[in-house]
Amino acid sequence: MEPHLLHTVEDGVATVVIHHPAKRNAMTAPMWRALPPLLGRLAVDPAVRVLVLTGEGATFCAGADISSLRDPTEEPQPLAVAAEDALAAFPKPTIAAVRGYCVGGGCQLAAACDLRFAEEGASFGVTPARLGIAYAASSTRRLVSLVGPATAKYLLFSAELIDAERALRTGLVDEVLPGGELGKRVAEFARILVSRSLLTQSAAKEFASGRTDRAAYWAEQARESGDIAEGAAAFLERRQPRFSWTP
Repeated sequence: MEPHLLHTVEDGVATVVIHHPAKRNAMTAPMWRALPPLLGRLAVDPAVRVLVLTGEGATFCAGADISSLRDPTEEPQPLAVAAEDALAAFPKPTIAAVRGYCVGGGCQLAAACDLRFAEEGASFGVTPARLGIAYAASSTRRLVSLVGPATAKYLLFSAELIDAERALRTGLVDEVLPGGELGKRVAEFARILVSRSLLTQSAAKEFASGRTDRAAYWAEQARESGDIAEGAAAFLERRQPRFSWTP
């Protein structure tokens, strides 16, 4: 089977699976190119409230499959950055569910998600120094915002791998789960996110990314959506709210 991206949508959760097990789910050039349009379709699908990105089997993604490039000296970074930017711009909550290796372009994708849950034994690395690649400015800034400048420099300068526990301490990972519990925990947390206000989540994503110019837009959306009244009513009636706002 050719390397590809799988996706399913169930109960408000879109799951995108990086499928290239023969090479530890390394991303081929066609896979990098396929991710932005796939994300674009899922972004406008009203059935999607949360997106989970993961890898097939026991590995998240071992980076870029250099052998898939037309020219062996071609840098995979432009393709990876376009995919990373599309993932970071996804207007709904995103979770990376990480097992095994999360290296190079794989770590780049995980960092572009809003949250990262990892299984014990996972390994993380940012490895352009092994290939002589200048890591993209946008990717560097995103990494620094997650782990701080000192850890970002450690990862970028050395291209060394770190374990899940160190990734948790530095802020690269949000939760570390015992073996066999990652899928259950991610599904549980995704259900929590689906039950919450998408308006709140979408506004928070924009503000957290530094885009504060649309504060008036979000205030108007909150007033007109009816979600505030629904949230208050649900609280008083001790029931789950039924928020109706969608992008």
